[in-house]
Amino acid sequence: MLFHYALVDDLITKEEFEQRVEKKIDECGDLVDEPTAAMMVVGELGREHVKIKGLSAKSSLFSFFGKVVDKTEPKEFDRADGEKGWVATLLLGDETGTTRVVLWDEKAGAALDVTAGEVLEVIGRHPGKNTREIYALALRKVSIEINIPQGKNGNGSLSNEPVDLDVLLVFRGEPRSYTRRDGSTGEMVEALVADAAGTARLVAWAPELLLAVSPGSCLHITGAKPNQRDEGRSYSLDEKSTVVPADLEISVPFTPPGSVGDQGIYSVTGEVKQVQQPRSFTTRNGAPSWVKNIVITDGSDNLNVVLWGDHALVPLATGDKIEVFHATAKPGRFGNIELAAGRGSVVRVPNERARPIVFSGTIIPGPGCTFIDNGSERYLIDADFPAGTELQVTGTVRGSRILPEEIVPVAITPETVTAHIATLKNALDE
Repeated sequence: MLFHYALVDDLITKEEFEQRVEKKIDECGDLVDEPTAAMMVVGELGREHVKIKGLSAKSSLFSFFGKVVDKTEPKEFDRADGEKGWVATLLLGDETGTTRVVLWDEKAGAALDVTAGEVLEVIGRHPGKNTREIYALALRKVSIEINIPQGKNGNGSLSNEPVDLDVLLVFRGEPRSYTRRDGSTGEMVEALVADAAGTARLVAWAPELLLAVSPGSCLHITGAKPNQRDEGRSYSLDEKSTVVPADLEISVPFTPPGSVGDQGIYSVTGEVKQVQQPRSFTTRNGAPSWVKNIVITDGSDNLNVVLWGDHALVPLATGDKIEVFHATAKPGRFGNIELAAGRGSVVRVPNERARPIVFSGTIIPGPGCTFIDNGSERYLIDADFPAGTELQVTGTVRGSRILPEEIVPVAITPETVTAHIATLKNALDE
């Protein structure tokens, strides 16, 4: 009874809780046991059990059921004050996902008494603003069934031991400098890979491992260390890792827009149905950034997608084919589902071959996009110029888009106006 009272000890006294439980047993004619009656009282007080996906809410306390997927043994550590402490972690799952449950000190010993497949009832809270872990306040074994669908158990392991991967390299960034704790500097490369289980982030602390391979290649990787604290799958590589090309056929498992849930990591593809202009904003650290909302469709279902940062600056128009990799799903403000593509995501327009171009034309605004038009040809362009501005653009063209490297304003003269009118007349005559 004390187990369930912990959920409502801020609402009623212990004595009142016990009285309500005894009354509930009497009302049910002794057909329920004490734990069941206690759960019923807790529910009447508004503190019902939630599914694991509901643990992302901002409640101060949660109660839920979860099947043991994996566990770590209790580990001793030194506290800042010199005292010894113990910690163990459980990976619990249900049909909606998985969560890490951390057991501190005397509760850590419970990890020795549970095995994979058992179901636990847990009362816990988030550690600060971290919604990916639960600190257990109380837990106990229960006799209920939980079935975890394939793909809902995350990595399915708490192990940090290096693993081997056979993957498709979806994206590889450029080397980036970072500063270590000791003040020295180094370089790293971020990438995105995929296999039959979906996409995963990859960070190479030894950049040369990935610089010799190109996106679209299939790779055999050894010594990839899982990062359990990232949302979704994530691995890191170091000097002990190896990366070699592999003769494999691996494709990205895309999720249909209508099958995207309100939580998790997804990759989707479809046609752009609606697109808004990117909006600028200032991040918490004072840096400028952008956001753009689009709607994609597969012909049957629509999906709202929010593009953040540089992804928001990818020129898009209705009818474009788009691929979004490793994006995070969440409930939207109006009850719909949104897929957010930000840091760690990849957004691309497939089947576009790049070629150099020098193009002169007039800036024309479109629905959520900007065109440059010379009267016979028109390209999308990411450029912030008033409508009617005459420009000469040097850059790269991919399909219907120009990626500018240099933009030079062109003075409007009677000759250029006459030439544009003549070009437009010829196009209309044809």
